[in-house]
Formats: sequence, structure tokens, C-alpha cells
Amino acid sequence: MIERTLEKVIEKKINTGKAIVIVGARQVGKTTLIKKILEGREYLFLDGDDPEVRRLLRNINTEEIRALIGNHKIVFVDEIQSIENIGLTLKMITDQFKEVQLIASGSSSFNLGNKINEPLTGRKWEYKLFPISWEEFENSVGFLKTKQQLNHRLIYGFYPEVLNNPGMEKEILKNLAEIYLYKDILALSDLRKPEVLDNLLLAIALQVGSEVNYNELAQALGINKATVQKYIDVLEKAYVIFRLKSFSRNLRNEIKRNRKIYFYDNGIINIITGNFSMLHKRNDVGALWENFLISERIKQNEYKGRYVRSYFWRTKQQQEIDYVEEKDGKLYGFEFKWGRASRVRISKTFTKSYGATVKVINKNNFREFVILK
Repeated sequence: MIERTLEKVIEKKINTGKAIVIVGARQVGKTTLIKKILEGREYLFLDGDDPEVRRLLRNINTEEIRALIGNHKIVFVDEIQSIENIGLTLKMITDQFKEVQLIASGSSSFNLGNKINEPLTGRKWEYKLFPISWEEFENSVGFLKTKQQLNHRLIYGFYPEVLNNPGMEKEILKNLAEIYLYKDILALSDLRKPEVLDNLLLAIALQVGSEVNYNELAQALGINKATVQKYIDVLEKAYVIFRLKSFSRNLRNEIKRNRKIYFYDNGIINIITGNFSMLHKRNDVGALWENFLISERIKQNEYKGRYVRSYFWRTKQQQEIDYVEEKDGKLYGFEFKWGRASRVRISKTFTKSYGATVKVINKNNFREFVILK
């Protein structure tokens, strides 16, 4: 079992007087992580995917909760997005049963946000869990084996089941896409057109690393801009994709409102496009490399509690910095290169205007970008 970075973080929060909530996409290992943390302890497990559990917890009062919990000092409620009124139930457990440690997990934050944020304000520690990180994988199998698998991971990604079943990657990713990307999102949101979701995901997957224009997407898909925005918002809240804003502060010719969209996992990109060709046969290797690096950085920032803002930067004259972080009032830029480049041009406009440093990240030094101490 691959040890997760959040394991020790969460362990320290047990019995600190607040609920512990872990959110993230399906199949990233939320249930496995919590059960590993609770190994050797007695706890009550309630599965939100069980119809009887959903019925029981939908409208439950304090005395019924008392009878349900009994003498258990730990209660683990899984898949809470499936349970109506779950926020109020979790609030009652947290407020009325101070001796009980409540742990909950769920996917699809577009559903969870409305259900638990307000009832549990000030009453919870919340953590996001993503597919396995490069650091977690390296800690599990070793530096050399991880490095040898770089090309493979750019194609098949880091979902736990993908890593644990070599040779079955395509089948597993297909199942993930069908169940999670389509069935779950359509069921847990008010989106009603699977063909629009399918076409939009494909369009986004083919534009990874490029600026996305909502008007152009709407025109290409035959829908309006508001619908595009709505679907993208749901995909982001479901932890399938994330957006980077363009950085703009001083210069008149900077691109100010555009977005880039990335996926949390490269394997999902490739199952959507249906392209699992080896990297040397592909013309999108630069995009896959960029997606891998930025998604890994996002994981690190989240897991290590780094308070940074993430952007890209570009001007109307096509000067560009692939990735920009703002930390403690300072800017740090990064350019990503997969192939050999005898010389990389760094925009002096960016460095001089903002007093920023820019570093080139390639196959030789990428570990320092994706593993932060």
C-alpha cells in the first residue's frame, strides 16, 4: 500500500475537537486512507452508498444518533455526498457528542459544499485528496524505479488502481471515465446532456496547455457560453479539472482574463482523447509534460499547506511564462521543456517588470519542482 502524505497530517488532528472531512474524486483512495489511519482502532463505519444508511441518516434526531453510535468513540461516514441533509447530521454529532471523533469522506464538492460547509463552519478540518503524487509513488517504489516509469506515468497517470494493476491501465481508466466522469457527475449535478459533457471534455483535453476561450468552445459545440461555463464549473468542483488564471498587474499588453485548463491526472486526458501511443509518436508530449508538472505542483501545494497563488502569464505579443507562483509577495516563474533545448528564451519583460525569477524545468531537474520539502 502506498503511504499517503496526508496520513500523518490527519492522524495529528484526531481527537482535537473537530470533524475531519476528506474530499476528492472517486477512486483516489479516500476510504483506503481513512481505514489505514483507523487500523487497530474500534470505529463505527457508515457507508453512504448503502440505501439503508442513507435512509437512516437522512432525518435523524439526537437520541437516534446516540443509539446508533452506542459506545463507539470514532464514527466514519463514507460517501457523504449521497446522503440528504448530511451537513446537519454531522453538525449534531460534532456538537452533541464531544467525546466522539467524526470522520467523513466524499466526492464531488459541488454537492458537498452546499451540504456541509455552512453547518460545519468552524467545526471541521478539511483536506483534499488527489491521485497518487510523484512523491508518494517514489517513496513507495524507490527513486530509480519511479524515474524509469516517467514516460509510462505521463500516459497512464497515477490513480491507485492504475498503479496497482500494470497491464490493465486502459481498461481501468475506461471504467473510471464511464462511472465517474459521466454517471457520477450527471447524477450528482443538474447537468442533463451527456453528449455535451463528452464533447466538452474532449475539446478541453485537446487544448491542455493552451488558453481556453469560452466563446470559441460554445461555438464549436453548438451551445451558449453560459452552458460552457456551467459544465466547466461542475468539472472543476468534481476534481476532474482545474483552471489557472492569467497573471496581470502592471502592463497594458498583458492578457488579463483568459484561462488555461488542466486535468488532475494524465491518464484521464488520454482515455478522453483515446490516445495511448508512446510519447515519441505523439505531437502532444509537451502538453502532457506541462499537465503532469502543474498537477503535481498543485498536489504539493495543497498537501504541504503552501499559501501560494498559481497563474500563467502571457502578453498580446506572445511572450509567455508557463507557470507562475506568487508567494509572500514575490513572483516565481517556470518554463517547462520536454525535449532538448539549446537555449530557452526567458521574457525580460516579465522578470524586469515584476522582479521575478524564472527557472526552466526539464527531465533532469523536475524532481525539485514536484517534491517540495
